[in-house]
Amino acid sequence: MNEWYRITNEDEITSPALLLYPDRIEENLRRMVVAAGGAERLRPHVKTHKMPEVVRMALRHGITKFKAATVAEAEMTAAAGAADILLAYPVVGPTAPRLTTLIKRFPQVRWRALVDSDVGIDDLARAADAAGTVVETLLDLNVGMDRTGVAPGPDAMRLARRITESPSLSFSGLHAYDGHLHEPDHARLVEQVEAAFAAVWQLRDELLAAGIAVPLITAGGTPTSFILASRGDVEVGAGTTVLWDCGQPTISPDLDYQNAAVVVARVISKPAPGRLCLDLGHKAVASEMPHPRVQILGLEDATFQLHSEEHLVVETAQADHTPVGTVLYCLPRHVCPTVALHEEAVVVRDGRAVDRWQVVARKRRITI
Repeated sequence: MNEWYRITNEDEITSPALLLYPDRIEENLRRMVVAAGGAERLRPHVKTHKMPEVVRMALRHGITKFKAATVAEAEMTAAAGAADILLAYPVVGPTAPRLTTLIKRFPQVRWRALVDSDVGIDDLARAADAAGTVVETLLDLNVGMDRTGVAPGPDAMRLARRITESPSLSFSGLHAYDGHLHEPDHARLVEQVEAAFAAVWQLRDELLAAGIAVPLITAGGTPTSFILASRGDVEVGAGTTVLWDCGQPTISPDLDYQNAAVVVARVISKPAPGRLCLDLGHKAVASEMPHPRVQILGLEDATFQLHSEEHLVVETAQADHTPVGTVLYCLPRHVCPTVALHEEAVVVRDGRAVDRWQVVARKRRITI
């Protein structure tokens, strides 16, 4: 069995801990560039990893454009050397002046913001005007997820016109996230993408007919990104592909990426026959998903009985042969929020933990 995840200096690592494998991250970045048809087609989301070292790895692969969900993520990405950053979260309230402060601090970066409402447009325009800058602004579209965005149609056209009419904003294009589309069957997923985005292409045509240029369309989540990339006029925002997890293959079986993030845990107790208690509570692995929230490598038969703040109790036929103190390696079901639970990641090279990277942008505020 290929135990690629195992490290030789387990006794030096306090559990629970997040392990990262840079050689696997490098390979995932290479595959992303190939799948997208070129690095210029990619705008990966940094919320997956939140680390400047990973941004710099992407830059070495020619990826220069990124998405961020928070001002802290955007600041981390700019400081790491990114050339083009989209704050892919509707700008409302104090976020607007924080963003314009960031724009002034990193003038070498091409900044873009996202709005989907009159309030967002007003807040961003006021902040841009006060900062003496013009903010490139994308209109966020709702293509069926019903989380953020305005539905393509008359109201979207009206908001786009409002952006173009603002002296402090520049209409930069359209953004659409389709996180509700995760059909495992590729042919059906293609059909769903075509149906969801038909109104986006129609809106783009209507904007062009009205004399409003649409310089950029950025769209897609991990399952759909490389379908949308085939259009040639869309840049795509897959993020999970950088680290991968054990949940994504169940909804994207056609994507081929390597697990590059593992949570290490220990058996801390054997409270009853057939049961193991791990130090892998809600604080160490994302708990928003139903069980199984992790895949325990080597204990694939484990069933999950209790998950609390500091503990994970499982049942397994291998309990008798798994003593207290055993080190276990676990693939998170959802890697992005799992990374956000850790202040640092332990870096593994050639089977040994050799370094630590700070998860810088897990903070809500770095300096701005």
